[in-house]
Amino acid sequence: MFKLRGIYVPIPTPFKDGQIAFDKLESNLEFWLASKLEGIVVMGSNGEFIMLSPEEKQQLIHAVCAQAKGKKPVIVGTGTESTQETIKLNKLATEAGAAAALVLSPNYFKKAMNDRVLKEFYLEVAEASPIPIILYNMPGNSGINLSAKLVAELATHPNIIGIKDSGGNIVQIAEIIHTTPGDFSVFAGSASFLFASLALGAIGGTLALANVFPNECAQVQELVEDGQFAKAKALQLNLIEANNAVTARWGVSGLKAALELIGLYGGEPRKPLLPLGAEDRELLRTIIRQTQESIA
Repeated sequence: MFKLRGIYVPIPTPFKDGQIAFDKLESNLEFWLASKLEGIVVMGSNGEFIMLSPEEKQQLIHAVCAQAKGKKPVIVGTGTESTQETIKLNKLATEAGAAAALVLSPNYFKKAMNDRVLKEFYLEVAEASPIPIILYNMPGNSGINLSAKLVAELATHPNIIGIKDSGGNIVQIAEIIHTTPGDFSVFAGSASFLFASLALGAIGGTLALANVFPNECAQVQELVEDGQFAKAKALQLNLIEANNAVTARWGVSGLKAALELIGLYGGEPRKPLLPLGAEDRELLRTIIRQTQESIA
């Protein structure tokens, strides 16, 4: 069984003239595959997965898995609004060589998405999936929070191996760590609370900031595991402003602009999202430069 641990990078999907730029994807992946990161996440929130057609999703999964094969494991975001479509994507990800599936809960019919409905959704997906399932709690985008109680219940299923929690509620993360089996992997969903989560017992993270500062994000975990908590805390604090810039403040647009500032391909987000304006881009440039200087 695939063991989930370490720092994973949720990669953006590069677009050029409205289409996926597979040549740019390949060159970006070379950077991340050469880093200290544990693995790659494709079609997460930063990958603008809800903007992709079924055909584009299939092409993207195959392209990333093919390039990463033998180098780093790939986790594929497969959550959709229907159980049937999610199961179909899990099977496509398996055929492409993915190690696991990251499954966001259905969220359009929010009032209907109680714990009973969500539990049945995840159990059906887990039963039908040839690869392990990772729960994805992203209330900021989905509007739905996977409760600690629900996660603890789902964690007993042998094919549900972990959770990426992007909610930022450190009390809930602590409760999940406390109430789930020892082999259930709890991942921080943002670099903003990586150190705190690791200190409580999380064993990794899937972090937008790892696109821009991959080795530094991995180093936070290395320092915690080595018992060097003061150094880990200092590095965590030095990464806070840059993380905020590419998540809460400017989101996908900021992340893609940040990639360009470090020499990778960012490109524009897919509409209706808009690229970062000139003034904000200069402010982001300052933030990235100051972060680079602080961790040097």
